[in-house]
Amino acid sequence: MKRFLPLALLLVVGAATVASAQTRAPAPAASTPAPSQANPTPAPTSVLDGEWKGTSDGGSCNAPLDYVITIENGFVDGSSYDTTARGPVPNPNKSAPPPPTPGLWQIHGIVGKTGSFSLIAVASVKGTSHREGKLAARIEGSGLTVSETSGCRRTVRLTRG
Repeated sequence: MKRFLPLALLLVVGAATVASAQTRAPAPAASTPAPSQANPTPAPTSVLDGEWKGTSDGGSCNAPLDYVITIENGFVDGSSYDTTARGPVPNPNKSAPPPPTPGLWQIHGIVGKTGSFSLIAVASVKGTSHREGKLAARIEGSGLTVSETSGCRRTVRLTRG
């Protein structure tokens, strides 16, 4: 065993010398971004950009909706929902219940260059029934007024928030 000890020691010292003599490869040269990546064109903004909230009047349906709308670069995305909507209730008369009204609406559109623009509202309902409505939006002072052009004809005054 003592004969192999010097040989093992020599191999360990040799391996350490070789390992310390190795150098790291140089870092790759930093590539310059393409001109279109270096200075991207900012997206156009709208004076209405931000989050808008409000509660509508009940309209002819006597069912107010809470609105939450986000406008980003002129694109409108949001929802309105009925906070008074409840689940099924017992029917002691055994008569046909009234058809449920949609409790959630998805709102989409594009802000126009003038002070007013149109939006589309699509109801979130089950089954094959498809409900869609049109909304008219206009700037009034520091707020935004949205009105249904059909159906319950509710109106909501939205504020930033």
